[in-house]
Amino acid sequence: MNNKYKLKIVGKNPKRFIADLIGEKIPIYNIENYDKYSIIIVDDIGYKLIKNKKTSHKILVIREYGFIKYKHLFKKYYIFIIFLFVGIIILKLLSNITFDIKVEHSKSEIRDLIINDLEEFGIEKYKFKVSYDKKEEIKRKILKKEIDRIEWLEIESIGTKYIVKVEERIKNDIKKDTKTQNIIAKKNAMILSIYATHGEVVKKKYDYVKKGDVLISGIITRDEKPMKKVKAEGSVFGEVWYKVNIDLPKNYETRLPTGRKKKRLEFRVFNKSIFLFPPNYKNYRLVRTNLLNNQIIPISINYTTIEETNVTSKKYNINNITKDAIKIGKTKLKQKLGKKDTIIDKKVLKKNEKKSRIEVEVFYKVKEDITEEESIEDIDIEKITEGESDESNG
Repeated sequence: MNNKYKLKIVGKNPKRFIADLIGEKIPIYNIENYDKYSIIIVDDIGYKLIKNKKTSHKILVIREYGFIKYKHLFKKYYIFIIFLFVGIIILKLLSNITFDIKVEHSKSEIRDLIINDLEEFGIEKYKFKVSYDKKEEIKRKILKKEIDRIEWLEIESIGTKYIVKVEERIKNDIKKDTKTQNIIAKKNAMILSIYATHGEVVKKKYDYVKKGDVLISGIITRDEKPMKKVKAEGSVFGEVWYKVNIDLPKNYETRLPTGRKKKRLEFRVFNKSIFLFPPNYKNYRLVRTNLLNNQIIPISINYTTIEETNVTSKKYNINNITKDAIKIGKTKLKQKLGKKDTIIDKKVLKKNEKKSRIEVEVFYKVKEDITEEESIEDIDIEKITEGESDESNG
């Protein structure tokens, strides 16, 4: 590729200067004349001749074409290019390293079992990922080894992590639980609904009950006489009352993730972060995985997830805090409740304004599962029957 240069000729009568160049048979490929300057395009030979020519005119290179352009760009940005090249190699290596293994199962013992098997057969955190064929081979080995425990297994490679989906083998020889029990109230409430599959219902809708009261009895009676014991089963929902205290600053700021995130190589020097190709996020939070750390010099290399956040600020006063206080209180309360429990009513009881904060007390009515099991294995039906007979004879 031939090198060419676009030159700007500035000075007195640049047209005359260009005419002299043509007279000296210097090759010129293009000429543009303006009021105070002229622009020409020349090749390597022409540029060298013009550069060495004694003149009062200013010769300015305003553009380069061909290999020389890239040569000068490399000289100008060689540190960045080297850093970029090294960074790409490091990122390529990092993209083939396993940084996380997630086993999806509700039982911790099954999750631990699969993690141990994966490590035994070659899939482990902070080691290179295995090929597809190797991954499928590992899956077959685990299924063969855990044939009595595992029904189905799938290993999925996503980015720098493995997601393992597993189903436990259900044995059909599980013995039926025949222990006898009552269903009792685990807290004070007003009954909203009661449904029994086994046992004798001793309470009804809208009854107020205290903690420990029997709701569904495991002692079956006939003509008010105990006849036998069973395992009482059923569900009872009651109206339960809660007070939640919310304390908010008058100037309140929240940071919520937008869902956008990027993984980048991060160099930390004296607690200052330098990212390779940092994303253009105004607000963000960092989740770091340390790759290299020097205990003597405060330098570290991390593979960091940069999560974009949306920052919102609010100024609260005694009049505008109610809606958000109820919402925050509801979130706090739901952390204590079960999946089937629902909030059915709410009311602000009081608000107290301080110098920099506002305290709010909110009352909630909750439809909640209030059932709890109480063993009646130690109760002797015959003794109860004998005792009642003695009282009637007396």
